[in-house]
Amino acid sequence: MKILVLNGPNLNMLGIREKGIYGNETYEDLVYLIEETAKEKGIEVEVFQSNHEGALVDRIQQAYFDKTEGIVINPAAYTHTSIAILDALKAVNLPAVEVHISDVSQREDFRQISYPGKACVKTIMGKGFLGYKEGMLFLLERKLGEGNKQ
Repeated sequence: MKILVLNGPNLNMLGIREKGIYGNETYEDLVYLIEETAKEKGIEVEVFQSNHEGALVDRIQQAYFDKTEGIVINPAAYTHTSIAILDALKAVNLPAVEVHISDVSQREDFRQISYPGKACVKTIMGKGFLGYKEGMLFLLERKLGEGNKQ
């Protein structure tokens, strides 16, 4: 299975920013967990982070042409503002799992809407870095389940 893991703005600052919300682990720690999970499960994974909405849209579109089979996405602040990311996810029509390190449902009012989440098959929040692992395993199980139907 081939999975793209996308991270939006400021996630490169993990371990530095708002430690009370996001903890002490760094972005490098997150990438390590993702890559180790992929290695353990035989998943081909690419991890991409950008602070720029257009770069995230471009990478989602490229996933279609790269024959990517699933996307794990933490749109970060773009969760609450980006119709462009929503439209890109809808355009490629790949199964996507939305992940948030914190439980955004318990945060500020403006964080209560997720545009990209409307195109995702599952949302995982409040599980820290393990939410990424859960999202990857969910996509793998979903693919394996589809294979059993054929």
